[in-house]
Amino acid sequence: MELCVALDLPSAEENLALAESLKDYNIWMKVGFRAYIRDGKPFIEALKSIGPDFRIFLDLKLYDIPNTMADAAEEIAKLGVDMFNIHASAGAVAMRTVMERLSAYEKRPLVLAVTALTSFDEENFRLVYEKGIDEKAEQFAKMSYANGLDGVVCSTFESRAIKNATSDDFLTLCPGIRPFGEEAGDQQRVATLDLAAKERVDFPVVGRPVYKDEDPRAKVEKILNVMATL
Repeated sequence: MELCVALDLPSAEENLALAESLKDYNIWMKVGFRAYIRDGKPFIEALKSIGPDFRIFLDLKLYDIPNTMADAAEEIAKLGVDMFNIHASAGAVAMRTVMERLSAYEKRPLVLAVTALTSFDEENFRLVYEKGIDEKAEQFAKMSYANGLDGVVCSTFESRAIKNATSDDFLTLCPGIRPFGEEAGDQQRVATLDLAAKERVDFPVVGRPVYKDEDPRAKVEKILNVMATL
């Protein structure tokens, strides 16, 4: 497993201070909607300057017509980030169009597809997709795998089934990780580090349990130490 820390604080200054405190660790940094819309490309460049060993996951969940998604994917590749995501709901044509466009890049970012947002519970997911989370997440994962993506964003609870249905090398990135059983907040399907390891998660994403801790650096070190034993 490779730890991904979510930079979801209210300002660029706070996020960069958090990154500064973690610069000695070889971890992933997740830059989401709020941070990127507010702070843009300069924020990505500032992160790289602070931590040359950081790998950056741009979490924008692209969802549009295929050509527009491919245009956006190309611009993301030019930013030099290491991973980004699209919505699996955009469909197979969009997936293929994105991957074909990125094939021109010698070093392209990893591309993941969002299956079911971890804020969904079963009832509300069915209202949108008319199928259960497990069934639809696996269906989306198979579609993503067949169309050349590198992996999916899912909850810990779907990770093992997705790998069994695709490949052990097909990546799973799982938000909603509460390393030591911290409060779930607005997430519905949360999991501990121990469960994430058992379910073969590749990228556990930790946000609030790190940045709301009194000592985020110590919390990350504790998480990494536990991960090393799993």
